[in-house]
Amino acid sequence: MKNELKGTAAETTKKASAPKAAEKTASEKEEALVKAAAKTVEKVAEKTEKAAAKAAARTGKTVAKVAAKTEKAAAKTAEKVAETKEKAAKTVAKRTTTRKTAVKETVYLQYLGKEIDKEELVNQVKELWAGELGRKASELKTLTLYLKPEENAAYYVINDDVTGKLAL
Repeated sequence: MKNELKGTAAETTKKASAPKAAEKTASEKEEALVKAAAKTVEKVAEKTEKAAAKAAARTGKTVAKVAAKTEKAAAKTAEKVAETKEKAAKTVAKRTTTRKTAVKETVYLQYLGKEIDKEELVNQVKELWAGELGRKASELKTLTLYLKPEENAAYYVINDDVTGKLAL
């Protein structure tokens, strides 16, 4: 019986060790698969990182180009705005100059029942200048009138050179 038991125990040990060996090979296979999967994941991650780096480089160049173009366009727009402001300022200056000369003056001197108009006296002096003196109207630069109603006369000075007297 002892022999029988020994034989049975040996067989049981052999039988028990056989599944353990099968279990070891299965777990080794699993470990190998996990290692292979990890390597594959690492390779894919490296490729993805490289592709991302290349894309970032391309995007960086593109962004730099767009930024440069935008800066040039902004500079041109600023120049146009400055030119427009200058033109507007000149136009406003011209308008104000025109408005300042639009004032109409009328001067009358009344003395002893007589009324003397400044415009009539100025026109008489201009006619003297062009007619009797034979000068061009464009040569007339300054005209100064002195009115003396008590003498019934108006005295004139043209271009600080020519003098004369008009009867009122």
